[in-house]
Amino acid sequence: MIGLPLPEADGGGRYPGFSTLAQARHWDPVTAAAVQARMGLPPNDRFFSPAEEAAARALFDQLLDQQSEPRVPVVNMVDARLAEEETDGWHYDNMPRDGDAWRASLAALDSEARSREDRIFALLSQDGQAGLLHDICALDRDLWHGLPADRVWSLWMRYACTAFYSHPLAWDEIGFAGPAYPRGYKNLGVERLEPFEVRDVRPGADPTHGADR
Repeated sequence: MIGLPLPEADGGGRYPGFSTLAQARHWDPVTAAAVQARMGLPPNDRFFSPAEEAAARALFDQLLDQQSEPRVPVVNMVDARLAEEETDGWHYDNMPRDGDAWRASLAALDSEARSREDRIFALLSQDGQAGLLHDICALDRDLWHGLPADRVWSLWMRYACTAFYSHPLAWDEIGFAGPAYPRGYKNLGVERLEPFEVRDVRPGADPTHGADR
């Protein structure tokens, strides 16, 4: 799977005809190479076991509402990051180090799923997965399988959002034209678009909701 290009999005329907990568010719060569490299898939299973990868993939699809292609390959990106121990450089004192916390929380997801429906988290229905995650979120600061639920939620979201919003497909979805160097921006201000930007055709829609992609 390494190096297979993902299909380019079309602004998720909100920015018709817009593609971040179409702006690559305006970036310096180093920046362009760094961004375009993100369109390839990192290798699988360097950190996660097959069971952990299955749980993580289902978890990220739920957290980011990615239920169809093209998907940002978040699980691959997080796996590579953990394999290289590229963490945030800190962790809560009532949580294990990030790698251990990921293994423990994914195992807890499968354990919780089995206690509810006698199957692993990845094999639950989408509604079943969403309901389980909603219950974890509602626990707030209570313990969940020996871990503080709010800290688990923070771990999942930090890694999910960092990976997702570093990828050009996510930039297409929010209408972000990518790095400004060396061209820069000249039309600063609300509703003042650059010639290469596209206006949101559904400005009242929730950008985080899958139905609005």
